[in-house]
Amino acid sequence: MDTPEQLASLDGQQYLVLRPTAAVAQLYEVEQDAALRHVRVPHPHTGHVTLRGFFEPERREQLRDLIRSWAGRQPPIDVAVDAVDVFPSPWQIVILRLARRASLIDAYSSLTAALDRTDVRRLGELSLDEWTFHLSIVYGTDLAPDRWAALARASVRDLPVRPSETISEAELVWYEGGIEHAEVFPLGG
Repeated sequence: MDTPEQLASLDGQQYLVLRPTAAVAQLYEVEQDAALRHVRVPHPHTGHVTLRGFFEPERREQLRDLIRSWAGRQPPIDVAVDAVDVFPSPWQIVILRLARRASLIDAYSSLTAALDRTDVRRLGELSLDEWTFHLSIVYGTDLAPDRWAALARASVRDLPVRPSETISEAELVWYEGGIEHAEVFPLGG
């Protein structure tokens, strides 16, 4: 997020993300560039897989300690892209949909177990069965239905080659005073 409006809308929130840096990141950049040739809409400035969102502006240090502990026990995480897909209306988001690989499922599950032992406030949490692992490419929420339909048609497809990579660190991102902050934790399990 990089516009003042986007940053302000996230104030007080924290997110645990994985940031691909190799083959998945390269595909992400290609797909985002292609989508942005069709429409000018808000979009993430870097590709990331969100594992959880939180609202703990007063307890960020405790959240950081919990994430650090989880990351120290968590082995590196394999991610692979299955397809370019969308979350339909009302969200209207073009995504890279990730395969439900064992290490990604295990990471989500172990994080859930660690969080369940706390009273940390989680944002928009879904169960493992309901969660779609993904990287958001562009946010088309404000597009008219016909423009969204055209973007979705131009974007959605299975991939003949499915890029994958292993991610060896997690990042806790937080928003405070209109500024994005981050701390990186090596995965060590």
